[in-house]
Amino acid sequence: MNDNDLKKFLDKKVDEYNQPFFISSDPICIPHQFSKKQDIEIAGLFAALFAWGNRTTIINKSRELMQLMDNAPYEFCLQHQEQDLKKLLKFKHRTFNPTDLLYFIAFLRSHFTKHRSLETAFTIGMNKKEPTIEKGLIAFYHYFFSLPDGPERTRKHIASPEKKSSCKRLNMFLRWMVRSDDKGVDFGIWKNIIPSQLVCPIDVHVARVAKRLHLLSAKQTDWQSALDLTQHLRNLDQQDPVKYDFALFGLGVVEHY
Repeated sequence: MNDNDLKKFLDKKVDEYNQPFFISSDPICIPHQFSKKQDIEIAGLFAALFAWGNRTTIINKSRELMQLMDNAPYEFCLQHQEQDLKKLLKFKHRTFNPTDLLYFIAFLRSHFTKHRSLETAFTIGMNKKEPTIEKGLIAFYHYFFSLPDGPERTRKHIASPEKKSSCKRLNMFLRWMVRSDDKGVDFGIWKNIIPSQLVCPIDVHVARVAKRLHLLSAKQTDWQSALDLTQHLRNLDQQDPVKYDFALFGLGVVEHY
């Protein structure tokens, strides 16, 4: 398949899956419960970070957490009292436990006390000289764990390019927040990062499809493979390469391509 045929094929798949019906069965349905920007950001961050394993379980556990936060995550993070945290002690999703959750809440309270949006947490490392997502994610990791007495065990829940991680879940979260079109799936509420800067989320399903389409040759699914895949996708659409996440995900998970 030449580049022109590949672009036509993938553009068609983007059109198929980048549709409102996609929302209800995807973790992105969790932030779609909210209209306030900060609620969308917090709900989106948790839903994205929980996104490994069974999708129904991911959605159910994300909903459970939102209910524990009174379906007002921003207000809960900023205004909770000590006793309000007790109900969070029963929450667990796979290896994410109450210790991790309490640190996340502490970080979000600390951040939102000083900033109006979570976007600033991801852009502090993206200076004018190197405005890359790689720099942003590395700086976010260090910023996230800058509070005193952060639990060592919680570090595994925030990926970083420094650790060679593909950062699939954080890149997915960034896609949700940054991409904007008329389909209504992604939110496009962040304006200091632009779609052309995004890195494509990559997991085993996306990697399998990408290899079959000759968009990826690396055996490992790591940060470099995420960059390599994204560069190939930029050849198809320089302004919005990560829209092809819809196509690769749909082909891999839905169609078992």
